[in-house]
Amino acid sequence: MAFEQPKLPYAYDALEPNIDAETMKIHYGKHHAGYTKKLNNAIEGSDLENKSIEEILKGLDMSKKAVRNNGGGYYNHNLFWEVMSPNGGGNPSGDLAKAIDDAYGSFDKFKEEFSNAAAGQFGSGWAWLCVHKGGKVEVCSTPNQDNPLMPDTGCGGYPILGLDVWEHAYYLKYQNKRPDYIDAFFNVINWDKVAEKYNEAK
Repeated sequence: MAFEQPKLPYAYDALEPNIDAETMKIHYGKHHAGYTKKLNNAIEGSDLENKSIEEILKGLDMSKKAVRNNGGGYYNHNLFWEVMSPNGGGNPSGDLAKAIDDAYGSFDKFKEEFSNAAAGQFGSGWAWLCVHKGGKVEVCSTPNQDNPLMPDTGCGGYPILGLDVWEHAYYLKYQNKRPDYIDAFFNVINWDKVAEKYNEAK
């Protein structure tokens, strides 16, 4: 079974002015589509063909660059589109809010920690909010298309929120002002979806 690129859950311009339509068009239509196609090419005819993307990433041989890069790119972007919404922003509530407060003291401190992880990721990569068994949350970052499901990324747990800090995700609108893009991301986070993922994962 070949992997399919999930349909974008909103229009290209739905996240304006925080994320512009032109970036969304290229990011989803070219980059994510490319990762999907190359992942299918990389696993074709192998024992990975019938596994879920989570199974592939958790059991990954990290030296297999084509599967690592494109499998990561496929999974990471699936999550990225899902945790954003035109009606996003605000603060989390319920169990997720409590877990964030327990880990970081307050939502503002979490936001600072997450923003630092995203801004401080040298070159291309991702910032993550992950949940460990039992419900404890952790912020971390990974280079390139690596993610916390993969072995030995120094970033454990199950990812429930991810921010793409590759230049293709923001350069058209923000140029080299990555911190402005990170700030804008908080205006479109779909905390209901992140909370749903938190409750499933813990």
